[in-house]
Amino acid sequence: MAPRFPPERKLFKRPAGVPAQHPLITLLTDFGARDHFVASMKGVILSIAPSAQIVDVSHDISPHKIEEAAYVIESCHRYFPEGTIHVTVVDPGVGSARRPIIVTTSRNYFLAPDNGLLSRVLWDERDAEVRQIENMLYRLPSEGATFDGRDLFAPAAAWLAMGEPTTSFGRVIEDPIVLPLAFPIMQDGTLIGQIEHIDRFGNLITNITTANVREWREATGRPHPAVHVGTCVIEGLVDSYSQGGLDSASALINSSGKLEIFLDQQSAARHLRIGVGEEVRLC
Repeated sequence: MAPRFPPERKLFKRPAGVPAQHPLITLLTDFGARDHFVASMKGVILSIAPSAQIVDVSHDISPHKIEEAAYVIESCHRYFPEGTIHVTVVDPGVGSARRPIIVTTSRNYFLAPDNGLLSRVLWDERDAEVRQIENMLYRLPSEGATFDGRDLFAPAAAWLAMGEPTTSFGRVIEDPIVLPLAFPIMQDGTLIGQIEHIDRFGNLITNITTANVREWREATGRPHPAVHVGTCVIEGLVDSYSQGGLDSASALINSSGKLEIFLDQQSAARHLRIGVGEEVRLC
């Protein structure tokens, strides 16, 4: 759940058409660090908006893994200042009829291909405005149509940072692609969720939240759940990684408020041979 700022905290909102002094643009892609892709995007942004600050969220998203990118941007965007422009490009349909979009939420902006990458953002921000980027003035001329990260999303983000209003990019659309999200369910005293992400340490992050665990405890009257995943049964939850075992899996609530399964200093995914989508049950 997104953190709620105290009512007394006033967040400055710059008027449309007025550039921030040092606009903040983030980049999230599956481009990696080997090729010229990320550097080219940064070059385009800085050529248009030389005072922009660029933050790399990640360029190590697994190639073409839209759901993975959706999880990462949803997990971190709320911690950026209001007015941040998030450029998220995992785009297996580049050059096709898929639409490029710009999403304006209550706090920030998001530019991405309309392929479900912003599904989690749109689930959280039901009142977000979604526009198709169709004004060719914001696109770089190119010999081909294989690199919209550089030729479309980077210049559009830079012009947005320079104060161009979102209305100038294109029409509002009412049907952006929103992928279905799996939510835990309670069934006969068992809470059933699934693995939704595996981080670089091999930790298995589930879609079961702190609130789900609390509801399970209230419904069953039992304080300590048994966590079942694959053939593994974990008795109870610990508070930190250091309390976990080196040879057996443990579970805790992580700092994002999600149930996480781990091995101390080892990969739980490799040890348990578990992947994204695997069922997790609290009994």
